[in-house]
Amino acid sequence: MGRALVTGATAGIGAGFVEALGARGDDLVLVARDEQRLEELAQRWRSAGREVEVLPADLSDRVGMARVEQRLADSGRPIDVLVNNAGFGLTQSFVGGDLAAEQAMLDVLVTAVLRLTHAAVPGMVERGQGRIINVSSVAGWIPGGTYSAAKAWVTSFTEGLALDLEGTGVRAVAVCPGYTRTEFHDRAGMRMGGVPDWMWQSVDDVVAQALRDVERGRVISVAGPLYRSLGVASRHLPRAVVRRATGRRPAR
Repeated sequence: MGRALVTGATAGIGAGFVEALGARGDDLVLVARDEQRLEELAQRWRSAGREVEVLPADLSDRVGMARVEQRLADSGRPIDVLVNNAGFGLTQSFVGGDLAAEQAMLDVLVTAVLRLTHAAVPGMVERGQGRIINVSSVAGWIPGGTYSAAKAWVTSFTEGLALDLEGTGVRAVAVCPGYTRTEFHDRAGMRMGGVPDWMWQSVDDVVAQALRDVERGRVISVAGPLYRSLGVASRHLPRAVVRRATGRRPAR
């Protein structure tokens, strides 16, 4: 098996990828802000026989981002799977909102994905193998402020990347979850009581579908018939209808 680097590794979908990748035998490089939680997670997988590195980093900070870039570019300890998962959510409106918070969100959701992928891909192409898994969102299909715009960028970026990588042995997939039961909404201060149970999906389903899809060469991964149907509808309905029909809360 190979070595996987996962950002946002200690919670939610990131933790789900760590679970799945560790269970299949991959060694792990765990990236998140909370060093204590990273160490606790690392100890569990070390006990299971995996080689685990802990890399505390805040991806809204260029210094922290650069540390992860350097690790990805280290040819002596190659990374076979990069999971760009680190999340960021805001409850504010863009108009009148805090600009620094908006910029920090874009740094995590867009700039980090761009720079970490750029650091990882050359070595993967040289070795003729590798996987880039970018966690996007169904929110990228609808108008929802900076968050939706950032996720739309992640999906489009991944589609272009996949074209660039054709014939190299390296594959890229954009994972587009819907409402998923994680810490994400609570940490962002979002009230989600109005979302019915049938719209929620599990982390395990999202991760399992993503890992299947990247091996099949699919570029966009959507778990479950509900969100696949919504994806089709969002692409074919008039944009004015989509704007009126959708809210502003991030789904991931």
